[in-house]
Amino acid sequence: MSQQPHRAAAAAAPATTAEPTAAAEPTAAGVTVAVCQLAPRVGDPAGNRQRIRAAVEAAAERGADVVVLPELANTGYVFTDAAELRTAAERPDGDTITEWAALAARHGLVVVGGFAELGGDGHVYNAAALVDPTGLRATYRKAHLWNGEKTWGFTPGSGAPPVVDTLHGRIGFMVCYDLEFPEWVRQAALAGAELLCGPVNWPLYPRPEGERPGEIVRIQADASVNRMFVAVADRTGTERGQDWLGGSVIVDADGYPATELRLGEEALLTATLDLAEARNKAVSELNDVHADRRPALYAHLGQEQP
Repeated sequence: MSQQPHRAAAAAAPATTAEPTAAAEPTAAGVTVAVCQLAPRVGDPAGNRQRIRAAVEAAAERGADVVVLPELANTGYVFTDAAELRTAAERPDGDTITEWAALAARHGLVVVGGFAELGGDGHVYNAAALVDPTGLRATYRKAHLWNGEKTWGFTPGSGAPPVVDTLHGRIGFMVCYDLEFPEWVRQAALAGAELLCGPVNWPLYPRPEGERPGEIVRIQADASVNRMFVAVADRTGTERGQDWLGGSVIVDADGYPATELRLGEEALLTATLDLAEARNKAVSELNDVHADRRPALYAHLGQEQP
């Protein structure tokens, strides 16, 4: 199948559904998106906030409208046990999200990032938040837990990925492993997301020489099969013996990377996108990636398998 050319302009450089704001209509054309590839550290909340603050301010200086931060950006990732995780977790009105909202207000940004959330129900969630100049717009709790997250004390979320109307377009978000479930990504696309933001922490795994990391291939597929822009902010560095990929990428609505890869190093990558392109789901004169769906044929996929 040959897709039509819907390519976005790009530039790269080194290092719960919410109600719309009461402001003007979203200005989708010429939205500059930044993904911040950082190296958070367990046990260093003040240092992590400083790293995030510096990255967001650098993104604002480069003209960013939307800034994406990694998964668990406020805490680091590799916990020893549930007690350490619980000590690091914060409520959505804690220091981390409060500072993100202040940065968003100061620079006129949308910020999406991952944090360890101490829920009002007493559970700890691998969560993400979207803030804009008006404050906290939406939070999300990771539905699909990865590996050690199942033993460190995280509780899986059950809410759908939020899609938020912002001044820069309709922005959806979810966390890391969630992006590997096509059914989950499709929910955000069908809810009208023009840009899907993914805070992630991708472990470094071996791959054949010359091959693109599989995580990035799957992100390209997420974008292509939904004709939706995707921006993923990965972390980097080594933490308690775990090496991280550092595979942050922004992908256009045809599934092609709009940024260079800076694997394994701290980096700030930007791309200027026309998010309105994501509203066009046509891939030929007679095909539309959403209208061509036949949900009645897929109904059995939601049923328990024997």
